[in-house]
Amino acid sequence: MQGINFIAIDFETATGKRASICEAGICVVRNGEIVETRSWLVRPQGNSYSYWNMQIHGIRPNDTVNSPEFPEVWAEICEYLKDTPVLVAHNAAFDIGCIRHSLELYGMEKPDITYYCSLRAARRLYNFGCNSLDYLCDQFKISYGQHHRAGDDAEMCARLFLRELKDAGCGLEEMGYCNGIL
Repeated sequence: MQGINFIAIDFETATGKRASICEAGICVVRNGEIVETRSWLVRPQGNSYSYWNMQIHGIRPNDTVNSPEFPEVWAEICEYLKDTPVLVAHNAAFDIGCIRHSLELYGMEKPDITYYCSLRAARRLYNFGCNSLDYLCDQFKISYGQHHRAGDDAEMCARLFLRELKDAGCGLEEMGYCNGIL
């Protein structure tokens, strides 16, 4: 998959608010190969969490009390985006919304980034009754670590999107039905 370059991204949130990011994860893909996966715990504003969100991902206020806030983590992620300004997310409406809302909360500039949604691609390519990230990974025997942890989910998303590109028999340019601009 020469020339296939993107960064899969995933966020976990502390509350129902999109700007309450408590963990960020990326998986860097260069020439169709995963070259790096990273995650950061992020201190959401006020370090407040909802019970339900903690039940989903297991991250608690004590885990993020000394973590950097979004602007510091976003600056690190942007270093990766300099070389590859293309993001992929499973249910990009959520993850891209997290970025947009967080940039707005902290008064930060929105960069020019193209994104793709592996969920939208799956709905178009496959005929499964469920298109959740873990379900699709199970169907394609894509291994994963801990679901609902940002680094692991970002890598799952990267592996799934590579499979989708292969099954679609095309490159990123032909995946216009599942992309947008940040």
